[in-house]
Amino acid sequence: MKHFKIILAALLLNVSIYAEEVYATFTVEAQKSANLAFSSGGVVAKVEVDVNSEVRKGEVLAVLQNDDLKAMLRVAQTALKYAKKEYERQVKVKSIIDEAQFDQYAFKYEHARVQMLYQQALLDKTILKAPFDGVIFSKDVEAGDTVSAAAIRTILKIQSPHQRKLVLEVDQKYWRKLKAGQKFTYKVDGDNKTYSGKLTKVYVYADSGNRKIKAEVEAEDFVVGLFGDGYIHISETK
Repeated sequence: MKHFKIILAALLLNVSIYAEEVYATFTVEAQKSANLAFSSGGVVAKVEVDVNSEVRKGEVLAVLQNDDLKAMLRVAQTALKYAKKEYERQVKVKSIIDEAQFDQYAFKYEHARVQMLYQQALLDKTILKAPFDGVIFSKDVEAGDTVSAAAIRTILKIQSPHQRKLVLEVDQKYWRKLKAGQKFTYKVDGDNKTYSGKLTKVYVYADSGNRKIKAEVEAEDFVVGLFGDGYIHISETK
């Protein structure tokens, strides 16, 4: 039995697992975040949200005064309606009319269709919508404000409601050892609880200014901007 234990110990030495803990600091960021602005100018007619408003993708957030564009769109829609009717009538008698004359009706119909789409695009630029499900965390606009197309400015900021990412900074000397899937145990500043996650991404560059390389870990519900630190558990088998 004694000899068996000695042999087993020798085998374990030959196939040993070297574990290493690499220190990392991190900041909490939203998984998704966007600065929102109008791409056209005008006077803000209404703002539908406030800070902390939870919104769904496609929900209207703010609208510019656009009665003139709505009227122009209706005119374009009417022109398209009648151009289409005339074109369809000409299609029925295409075989007995001059080809050049038929082409004129086809052109008028296509022109009316493009004009309607153009007016719709102009109107859409006056309506600011949420690009994804999220929470408004910054608001810098009120009804009556004027926005300029020449100097676009951010009026709302949106971030994912619960999904977060920890952006880790690690000494660049570990760049060969960091891999997605490695365990990360950590604490967030002001919270004594120990959390754990896995590296989902390792950046492909190192910052020449602070000699750090970055990685990401998925998390949930932490306040964006919080700071923390922890250890990446690196293991390799020989």
